[in-house]
Amino acid sequence: MLCHRVIPIVLLDGYSVLKTIEFDIRRNLGNPITIAKIYNSRKVDELILLDIDASKEKRSIDLHTVTEVAKECFMPLTVGGGIRDCNDITAILEAGADKVSINSSFLEGLDFIKEAVNVFGSQCIVISLDIKKDQQNEFQIFSHVGIKHQISLCKALKRIEECKAGEILLNNVDLDGKMTGYDLEIIKIVSLKINIPIIAAGGASKPEDFGRAVRAGASASSGSSIFHFTSFTPNDCKDAMAKAGIEVRKL
Repeated sequence: MLCHRVIPIVLLDGYSVLKTIEFDIRRNLGNPITIAKIYNSRKVDELILLDIDASKEKRSIDLHTVTEVAKECFMPLTVGGGIRDCNDITAILEAGADKVSINSSFLEGLDFIKEAVNVFGSQCIVISLDIKKDQQNEFQIFSHVGIKHQISLCKALKRIEECKAGEILLNNVDLDGKMTGYDLEIIKIVSLKINIPIIAAGGASKPEDFGRAVRAGASASSGSSIFHFTSFTPNDCKDAMAKAGIEVRKL
């Protein structure tokens, strides 16, 4: 039986950890190396490290930071931020990452993503998909830099299938940092439309939310604020999932 993962997300603004609310309000939280050590001691399933300013500032994620975080991680590490070509991916993997998360470059076209899948394999490529509802209650696609893209959710999902990416990191911008629970509706919609594993993101507030995301169709549940601002740990979330009859990796 498939084990469902609990994945902390660490956001960077270059060198420091931060947490956003709706991709806007920011709160600085310290050193990514220290936070990676904490998650490693708690034996989390995976870790996602995203530099949310890299694309906006037209730069790559700092490779020294990736290297130092990877040294502290004895779990799979996914890294994203400013990835524009296969050279960027190679550099990130050589720094110690296992997978890369791509957002803005995916929205700009498929040629690079197809090339990346061909070179590195589907399992290495995670497409980060940020969505929010407009005034007509329709889902719209946004990039990490806050740009609205003229592409429907259905078209974006078809693109992901076409390029054969390995996973989708699915985040509702409206719930980012709110700790009001995941958007179970969008998880269900996406899971029914595409046969690619989904990592649910955005809104987790308590351990039970992680299991609800899996029940809605996610393969993994991720969180950031819940681990920064509450006493809940990834193990608490896995315990709640196990109690709900969801298979998780035992420590």
